[in-house]
Amino acid sequence: MAEVDAMKSLSSLLNGIAQKVYYNNSEITEELLKSELYPEMSPDEFTALHDKMKGLLKSIATADMDHAQLEAFLTAKTKKQGGGGLSAEQAAALSRFWKSQRVRVKESLVAHSRWEPSLRGLSWRVDLQAAASRRGTAHSGPVALVELELGRTGQDSEFVCLEFDETKVNQVLKKMADIQESIDRIVHTT
Repeated sequence: MAEVDAMKSLSSLLNGIAQKVYYNNSEITEELLKSELYPEMSPDEFTALHDKMKGLLKSIATADMDHAQLEAFLTAKTKKQGGGGLSAEQAAALSRFWKSQRVRVKESLVAHSRWEPSLRGLSWRVDLQAAASRRGTAHSGPVALVELELGRTGQDSEFVCLEFDETKVNQVLKKMADIQESIDRIVHTT
């Protein structure tokens, strides 16, 4: 019975750490987890357990481990001697937790790594009349009109309208080619 309670407490600790670290639940604190799950444990012992589980979760999440990688990682940790090692029960709890929460943790990590605002849409057209109707310009060639839809999660979109003549379009295309070339250099060297 004590072993079942220990597994439940450890599973709850892992869920609490995930709530705090990955799901931004500010109501979950280290003190709350200690008082609810491990009231008999000394503060130093709990801090060591909490930090160990948090570190292991971060390692697993950062690597986005699949089942085989997770099993190899946990096996290595259970064989490790000293304070950095895991018990078989801890490894089992981590494995169960990761199997049930992997997708949600990954979605959280992706959401936190997005730049805001993000591009939601892009539309463009070439307009001959806009070019002819511009006052004070000697240029009468076609104009590219670009509309960008930008937005933050949970908010309405903002629209940015840009107007380019042929020279500006060519400059933008050149810059985009330079960026692609830089990305390709980095990707192909690693």
